[in-house]
Amino acid sequence: MECCFPDGFWWGSATSATQSEGAARDGGKGKNVWDHWFELEPNRFYNGVGPDRAPQFYYRYKEDIALMKELGHNSFRFSISWSRLFPQGDGEINKQGVAFYNDVIDTLLDHGIEPFVCLYHFDTPLALQERGGWESRETVEAFARYAETCFRLFGDRVKKWFTHNEPIAVVEGGYLYDFQYPNVVDFRRAVQVGFHLTLAHARAVQAYREGGYDGQIGIILNQMPAYPRSQHPADVKAGRIADAFFNRSFLDPVVRGEFPEELVEILRLHDALPVMREGDLELIRSHPIDLLGVNYYHPRRVKAKEHVPHPDAPLLPEHFFDHYEMPGRKMNVYRGWEIYEKGIYDILMNLKENYGNIPCFVSENGMGVQDEHRFLRDGMIHDDYRIEFFREHLKWVHKALQEGCNVKGYHVWTFMDNWSWINAYKNRYGLVAVDLDNDYRRTVKKSGLWFKQVAENNGF
Repeated sequence: MECCFPDGFWWGSATSATQSEGAARDGGKGKNVWDHWFELEPNRFYNGVGPDRAPQFYYRYKEDIALMKELGHNSFRFSISWSRLFPQGDGEINKQGVAFYNDVIDTLLDHGIEPFVCLYHFDTPLALQERGGWESRETVEAFARYAETCFRLFGDRVKKWFTHNEPIAVVEGGYLYDFQYPNVVDFRRAVQVGFHLTLAHARAVQAYREGGYDGQIGIILNQMPAYPRSQHPADVKAGRIADAFFNRSFLDPVVRGEFPEELVEILRLHDALPVMREGDLELIRSHPIDLLGVNYYHPRRVKAKEHVPHPDAPLLPEHFFDHYEMPGRKMNVYRGWEIYEKGIYDILMNLKENYGNIPCFVSENGMGVQDEHRFLRDGMIHDDYRIEFFREHLKWVHKALQEGCNVKGYHVWTFMDNWSWINAYKNRYGLVAVDLDNDYRRTVKKSGLWFKQVAENNGF
């Protein structure tokens, strides 16, 4: 084989509760921000499809997990729906939710699939959002209690825990660029949300350590290498600032226990430092993670600002750099994202060289494609483009492994076509197709068979 991976390498996929479970109003679940936003503005969602039409994992998890096993999974990352466990975000627990997640975990273990559990994947309970959401210290405290409850309920069987998935996306989507609820566009409020997400993460890590559990706890961060247009000092500076905003803003505090100096200085100069209490920074500093999940889809390319921003322009990260389109770049035309496979290698080498070679794994990597029925032949979607995407990224993961990177596994996004936030089912990502018009019928794609072979051979 061209690429052989170590024994025990984690092969699997990832999803989230809101994107996969469905049953948005069933089983005692409370509303989250996505349920609420869809009720308010269904026109914002592709084809008017909301989270209630996610692919019904809540009802079909037993057959889905059996199919995961058939397709070579030895691990699977999913999230717990905070509002399914605590309908009001805090207070009374929903016993139906507890029973559901207990059964999912037990079913995975019965099939020899290790559960990797994420506590928060963009789905703030509506009751907490109405009291301020992540701008409020109350949500930090509620999250700590929620995390502690999950560890107590499921920690005897779950040994891989993750606090947040892509917390920077919550900051960007909800408080900077208007693609998540509550659709605020306010830099200073965004900074406060980012700080509270970091603090809530540290509180959860603290609870896990104090509980004496014998697993590992970490976080899932999307990393987009910020490549400068050139080595001109102005372009290089633009790259460092973009990296500080979008990568190191969370990576540095959860691994090193400190925030990037460049970012702190920018916030200080613009009177945008977050409100914090005595002891907050020490709490963050003293609770580093055990394990880092890396989500990678595409790079970020930047250049120095060509024009000074207008004094009245709202403050945004792009105040400090411009985006740059590299000539000749390879594109996923369906999603509008650049395909740059070497990016995953650069991320892993950065972790090796600058972050103590922390244990990590590729927690998401995938290719979204619209109108995949065009590639249907003989009852199967022949998604050779997705196979190529996975294979070329895995070659770079393998190279990083050979050069000493402490990378433990590779999870694709995602197992089956799922509901992708405001994009709904516009772009499909799954190893398995889901037919919305035929009782959510599952059909394995060509990439699913390829993944099965790679996992069983531990390489390709």
